Amino acid sequence: MWWFNNKKGPSGFSASSTAEQVTEGIDGSGLTAIVTGASSGIGFETARVLALRGVHVVMAVRNLASGKDVQGTIIKENPSAKINAMELDVSSIASVRKFAADFNSSGLPLNILINNAGIMATPFLLSKDNIELQFATNHIGHFLLTNLLLENMKRTAQECRREGRIVNISSRRHKFSYKEGIRFDKINDQSGYKCLSAYGQAKLANVLHANELARRLKKEGVELTANSLHPGAISTNLFRHHSLFGALTGLLGKYFMKNIQQGAATTCFAALHPQVKGMSGYYFADSNIAEASTQANDANLAWKLWDFSLDLINRCGHVPLL
Repeated sequence: MWWFNNKKGPSGFSASSTAEQVTEGIDGSGLTAIVTGASSGIGFETARVLALRGVHVVMAVRNLASGKDVQGTIIKENPSAKINAMELDVSSIASVRKFAADFNSSGLPLNILINNAGIMATPFLLSKDNIELQFATNHIGHFLLTNLLLENMKRTAQECRREGRIVNISSRRHKFSYKEGIRFDKINDQSGYKCLSAYGQAKLANVLHANELARRLKKEGVELTANSLHPGAISTNLFRHHSLFGALTGLLGKYFMKNIQQGAATTCFAALHPQVKGMSGYYFADSNIAEASTQANDANLAWKLWDFSLDLINRCGHVPLL
């Protein structure tokens, strides 16, 4: 509970605001959203609150059985909820492609894409595609997913005449990446791997991705926005790879960290609130505009990351992504 930071920002909300509070009175009927990593933590709360506001939510989850359990929990609380679960492992390029193909062939529109799934500070590991696991999961998977769903989102925005929104869940930790920001030539370098710096690198990539996507969407003149955010320090299973951090958050979290309801607030604010209409390429924290790092605002770095990500996906031996 962030009892020491209840000061409201220009939006009228603060670090202690909850997801329900920042969306109070908002009608999301007629909207469809995908939330990755929706079976636990702030992903679950995001899905629950969006469904509460009338949004048709598709939970993209790695464990489909857990997703079905969450779906049942939400429907039990809110019998009118429109919510489905689909399988997605964002660390796998093949899984991302299958999910996107299945969703696009379902005939469902897509108004909101929330790139929420993530892992934090893992030991050095490679994904199925031989990409460092944090970079693969937190950035590459969501970069590919967004690209594969983009035409659906553009079409939906045009047909519904309602702004579409893409929201990348980053972290304040993006300010503490490696010195060079993105280690383009050393993504898979085990010898220089530092788990927290690698997490910062992936979270920096989330902000850069949103910023470059926002620039491209503005240039196209489509009614789609892309933003990134820091949800706050929250006691979730992201700390499962560090027993010390896990113990400390369990002991002190209720005093010095946000709870899940507060942690999902900025995501729901960026996804639904009318104050965010027309805003693209922004970084949010505590449901207010916040300041990202100098590296995160480097347009050349964002452009370089975009091309690097495309090349990395194509080099994995999959269908080329243009």
